[in-house]
Order: sequence, then C-alpha cells, then structure tokens
Amino acid sequence: MWRDVQNCVQHPQEAQCLHVTSNYVVLPGEPKNSHNFLLSATCRIKGIECPFLESPQAANYWNDAWVNARPGGDVQVMADFIGLGINSVDARQLNQMHIHMAGVEENTQKQLQDLERSQSIATSPREWSQHQVSITGFKGRRTYRALLRHSLDENLFALLDQYVVNPPQTSPMAQQTLIVVPKKVNHAYTGDFYVLNSDKSLHDGTDTCDELLVYGP
Repeated sequence: MWRDVQNCVQHPQEAQCLHVTSNYVVLPGEPKNSHNFLLSATCRIKGIECPFLESPQAANYWNDAWVNARPGGDVQVMADFIGLGINSVDARQLNQMHIHMAGVEENTQKQLQDLERSQSIATSPREWSQHQVSITGFKGRRTYRALLRHSLDENLFALLDQYVVNPPQTSPMAQQTLIVVPKKVNHAYTGDFYVLNSDKSLHDGTDTCDELLVYGP
C-alpha cells in the first residue's frame, strides 16, 4: 500500500488515485465499489500504534476522511449511512496507516441513537472508558466504548491514548480499533459523531472495525 501511496503522489492522474493531497490519498478498497474506500497518509506511518498520529504535527485524518466520504465529498461513500474505521495491528492486512471509508447498517445508526437517548454514551472523553455499550453489527454483538463528539476537530488518536489506553486498564494502542459513525437524522447528517473503540480485553470486545463497517454489496 505504501508503494501505491507513493505512486499516487508522483502520478496523481492514475485511475486508482481517487483524491490526492499533500497529507493523504484516497484509494479504492477491496472489493471495489461505490461505498468502499481507503484514506492513507502520504508519510510513512504503519498504523494506529504509531505515536506520530497523536502529535500536533499529524494531519487530522479522521476529519479528512469524513470531508471526502460525506455527501458532496471528493470521494463520496454511496451508502445510506456512513462509517469510518481503523483496525488494530493484528486485524489489519496492510502496514501503511489507512482509514476505511464505508457504509454501516441502518440498525447500527438506530442502536447508537437509542443508546444516546438512554444516556449510555459518554459526552466527555474523561468518561469514555466507563461507557461500554453492546452493539449488534452484521457479524454479531460486540462491546464498544462509546463517546459522542460535536465535531472532528480533536485528535481522536490522542484522546483514545490519553483517556482509554494510558490509564492501565486495557490493551495497548496497537490492539485498539477505532470507529466513527456520523449521526444522521431525517436523511441529513447532524454534525455529531459517535466515536467507538474496542479491544479484546473487553467482554465480547473486538480489535477490528470490520464488525460494523459494510464493505461489500
């Protein structure tokens, strides 16, 4: 994948280079379709475990992914409900940092809104690790730590490390998955975001975003 990224930086007009900037490129995912894309950094970052992602020098890759994937974006995800995600070291197949831009099921969105109404989702990063919720995806029921944010202006990698990983009560950063589900009400995105995290130290936890994101037809 790193070779693909470098090739897009040098030859941005090639077909697989869907959008190219100085900070990131967007590539087709597998399987290739209209709701499965990958946003990858143009600098050499292996993945979620890299400390550089938490630094002020890192680009805001989550916001970049949303700006591309949202309706009217440069690489719009053609799904009724959009999800973004990054896998742990063990769950990924490619060792170049990439965020999946894909769909989520309508039921996933509904469950998250129901959990928000029942005040089961943290509204402060300080409470993130204590708000554990059970969500059924198309691969079964899993436990996630759930946080609501009103924008993607913050560095989600840094928040995860500071408020979930560093208090020594969970697996290290390399074993985490992180998922962002933009909130959608009455056919429109509200500007709020459900931020989900999990790892295998949780009961029914998972280290992959593939439990919720929909890549195929």
